This record gives sequence, C-alpha cells and structure tokens, in this order.
Amino acid sequence: MTNASRRMIPESFQRGFMTLLSPLVRLLTRLGVSPNALTIAGVVITTVGALAFFFKSPRTGGFLILLGGLCDAIDGSLARNAGKATRFGALLDSSVDRYAEFVMLFGIGGYFLMVDDYVSAAVTFLALCGSFMVSYTRARAESLGMAAKIGVMQRPERIVFLGAGALIHPIALKITIWMVAVFANFTALQRLRFAFKQDATPPQEKNQTPEFKSTPLTKGDA
Repeated sequence: MTNASRRMIPESFQRGFMTLLSPLVRLLTRLGVSPNALTIAGVVITTVGALAFFFKSPRTGGFLILLGGLCDAIDGSLARNAGKATRFGALLDSSVDRYAEFVMLFGIGGYFLMVDDYVSAAVTFLALCGSFMVSYTRARAESLGMAAKIGVMQRPERIVFLGAGALIHPIALKITIWMVAVFANFTALQRLRFAFKQDATPPQEKNQTPEFKSTPLTKGDA
C-alpha cells in the first residue's frame, strides 16, 4: 500500500462492511426500493440530524448522521444490484452528498455556537472548506483526465468520525471536528500533489496506466 492510498478507515475494512450490508441491499432490491429515493432519504435524515444539533441533542444528531451515511453507503450498490445504475443517478448521488455534508457541518457549527464554543465553531468552518475542497479536487482532476481518488480522509471517514464523535460525547465531537478540519484539508493537498505527479508523467507512460481512467457510474467516496 502506497502512502497516497492510505486511509484512516482502511479499504479492506470498508469492503468488509459493505459485504455485511449485502443482505440489506438484496432485500431492498426485492422490495423494489428506488436507488434515487434512497439517496434522497439519506440527505433528509442527515438534515433532521442537523436540526437535532440546534436543539442541543448531539447524540441524536450523531445517530441520524450515521443513519443518513448508511443510506449513502448502499444506494450505489442498490443501483448496480437492481440494474438501475444511470449517469443521472451518479450525478444526483454526488450532488446530494454535497448538500448532506453542508447541512451536517452547518448543524454541528450551530451547536458549537449555541454552547458558546466559538473556537470549535470556527474549526467547523475550516472542516467545511476542507470537505468541499476534497470533493472539488477530485472532480476537477477527473474532468481533466487525471485520477484523484486518494487521501487519508475521504467522505466515509468524515461521516463516521463526526457521527460517532457526536454519539459518544460532546468532547469526542470537538476532537473529531478538529481531525476533519486538519485531515480533510490535508487530503485536498494530497490530491493536488497526486494530480501534479500524473501531469508531469511523460505521455507514453500515461498510456500505460489504465488505472487512472475514471468510472462515471461507480459511486465515489469524494
């Protein structure tokens, strides 16, 4: 495993988790649940979780963030398993993910303001900036024909860390928001460096690296 491919939640752990969720995906397929409806449900649940933070209920907010993240984790698998994977579905998923992440961090920032923790509120803003830059650097790099799906803190890490931190204790939430603020921005810089190295590669070598090809219908971690 290279330094660029290391993540705070290992890929092997994520694959194992998705394997555990496969019976749920098959059940939803048999029930005829729409992948797009599941995508929308994820952002709705996350929005309710964000509102819970404004009511000073971080544990409820953390639980709902994790539940919304679960919907986000399986909607792509559901689409492929049901034979309903479309380009619009991939676009909807990526777009809704950005809204979900915004409302999640907006709710957390609002909670810190309401408990008069202005430093943590400012750190939440940095976490928001880093989260969006992680997504933007990947999308922009892939639009230019380069790969950038690397980094220590991608979307699954941000959802799990913040949701679990809020569920455990407000102090744990404060620690995880600092982690996201630091490592999300670090991940964006990792992706820029990774793209730079690809652009500096001679053309004949680029043609020998098919792994850099993007797969538009595959769900991304952002």
